[in-house]
Amino acid sequence: MLKRILTIACGIVLGVCLVAGAARLASALGILPGRELTQSASYVRKVMSLIGDNYYDASKAAPSELTKAALRGMTESLDPHSEFMDAKEFAALNEDMGSEFGGIGLQVEARKGRIYVVTPVKDSPGDKAGIRSGDEITSIDGAPLEKPDIENVVEKLRGKPHTKVTVGLRRASEASEKRDFSVTLTREMIKTRSVSNVRVLSGGIGYVLITQFTERTGEEFIDALNQLSDKNATSLIIDLRNNPGGVLESAVDVAEPFFKKGELIVYTQGRAPDDRDEYRAESDDKPITVPVVILVNENSASAAEIVAGAMKDTGRAVIVGERSFGKGSVQSIFDLDNGEGIRLTTARYYTPGGETIHERGVSPQVEVVLTPDEDDNIACQLSRPELADDPAAFKERFDTAPVPDRQLQAAVNVLQGIAAFERWEARK
Repeated sequence: MLKRILTIACGIVLGVCLVAGAARLASALGILPGRELTQSASYVRKVMSLIGDNYYDASKAAPSELTKAALRGMTESLDPHSEFMDAKEFAALNEDMGSEFGGIGLQVEARKGRIYVVTPVKDSPGDKAGIRSGDEITSIDGAPLEKPDIENVVEKLRGKPHTKVTVGLRRASEASEKRDFSVTLTREMIKTRSVSNVRVLSGGIGYVLITQFTERTGEEFIDALNQLSDKNATSLIIDLRNNPGGVLESAVDVAEPFFKKGELIVYTQGRAPDDRDEYRAESDDKPITVPVVILVNENSASAAEIVAGAMKDTGRAVIVGERSFGKGSVQSIFDLDNGEGIRLTTARYYTPGGETIHERGVSPQVEVVLTPDEDDNIACQLSRPELADDPAAFKERFDTAPVPDRQLQAAVNVLQGIAAFERWEARK
């Protein structure tokens, strides 16, 4: 997702000025020519006035509420990825893209109608308080969690740094008894990682999982590459399965180490013929030339497809798995007044060879399709890699035994085949 910040004065004041503000926004974005815009704004003003004067519930017909509804309808009618965001939603988006938020550092999941701790973030307030993986969250600030919604739970656990929250927990003892207790924690700024599971498999094959593309992903990926280099990895698997995408520039940062300076990685094309932005490698470092396999599935989208598409298009990686999602559009982020914002589709991106991925996806060279049950099982294994090699612990946690990761094994087979071919070539 291309993050461009543009402050737009909406001119939202009261009554008809609210509609005029939306109209000026549309004009600033080039949606309507001046005369047609004036006529449309006048028509919307008339309808808003009619609703405001006659609708039975005055609170719902307030100008501010009607304006937000109009902005939502205006943007969401364009495509599935454009949207108006109120201040709360816009702040949450910025947190996600920045990979920082105020909280206590607990990764949680919903299971059988209850909320459990997946893992505490290292050195976070939750980690320092001794909260463990598998602890059940039973209450927040004294309010019991009854039929909890995980998004609501996460929202309550997050908050401004230096504020406090009391979390009720239930822990299973070795004697299979439950022990209830609570801890009061002070929220801190939490930094999450989008690059994880960095390890070397047999045969010197490096492995790295990228769960999304945030502003820090490029930096984290370089750190992972350095770790693998120190462990003498001779090839690489980049796992982009279930990666929904994120910041476009971070996708470029991940692909860049494999490209020579000046080489095209991706370009975007907007509405105007001259509205083209090219993203080229800028590093003076010698490009990495080890064999690379990229894992994708039907949930790999957006920035994940930029990396996969660029690497496949230029012959720098073999793609293994399933056809990716096919989101090849670029969303720009615009600041509005009052902390609100708009996410708007402004361009499509293309691989170096000029191929669009939009509604097509990246097709794998080695196709390995998993069943939905296998997909869910593998996702659990990736979220808790320390349990994947312990079937008993995995089954206790997820009520099922870990299944073989056929896509990962296919990636390993590809790299082993490349290594065998290189050895054969060296003997000629």
